[in-house]
Amino acid sequence: MASSNSVNLEDVQSVDLMTELLRRMKCSSKPDKHLILIGPPGSGKGTQSPIIKDEYCLCHLATGDMLRAAVAAKTPLGVKAKEAMEKGALVSDDLVVGIIDEALKKPSCQKGFILDGFPRTVAQAEKLDEMLSKRGTKIDKVLNFAIDDSILEERITGRWIHPSSGRTYHTKFAPPKNPGIDDVTGEPLIQRKDDTAAVLKSRLDSFHKQTEPVIDYYTKHGLVANLHAEKPPKEVTVEVEKVLSS
Repeated sequence: MASSNSVNLEDVQSVDLMTELLRRMKCSSKPDKHLILIGPPGSGKGTQSPIIKDEYCLCHLATGDMLRAAVAAKTPLGVKAKEAMEKGALVSDDLVVGIIDEALKKPSCQKGFILDGFPRTVAQAEKLDEMLSKRGTKIDKVLNFAIDDSILEERITGRWIHPSSGRTYHTKFAPPKNPGIDDVTGEPLIQRKDDTAAVLKSRLDSFHKQTEPVIDYYTKHGLVANLHAEKPPKEVTVEVEKVLSS
């Protein structure tokens, strides 16, 4: 019997059904992939992730989004996570791994996943490996978006946005016609509070301190592929394709 929140397929447009059916048929011949993306803010993970997701028919698991969704849906794990958040405590590693485990049951995760933002510590990596082992699977590859901090500073501190449209500019790579002014509306551009050298330095210090041991952990398992993330996005995409097809 269908659950109350399930979609009635009779109400779905035929073209949408056929598109999804063709997508699934194409995906059935793809190899399974279980990937972790590691990289500092501005390293290009957000650009490459949708490309990898579509090419290999994977689900994208961003743990922050998943936690919020579990809390909103009031799942048993979401209720426990909310209790921890309301006490001001960190959500336990076991809870986060449990939420990932739940997500992997979805049809969209049948061919595998991209994990983004997790694991952040060696303890989390070990718990993730343990959970995947129980499911009879394991991490296939860890893509490390390696990039020099000075390049990130140039990328991020040069970003300006037009608030109402979301249009983005960069003082060096994609400057507006007139400095500080949106090309379309003539309205002023703003810089996000996070896009400053001081905030970036703090985020990068935290990133390196947290994730270098995780990269070392997966390097010992022979799973890390170091990408040249300072290259233009299309070149990084080619690099990713080579790594994932080998």
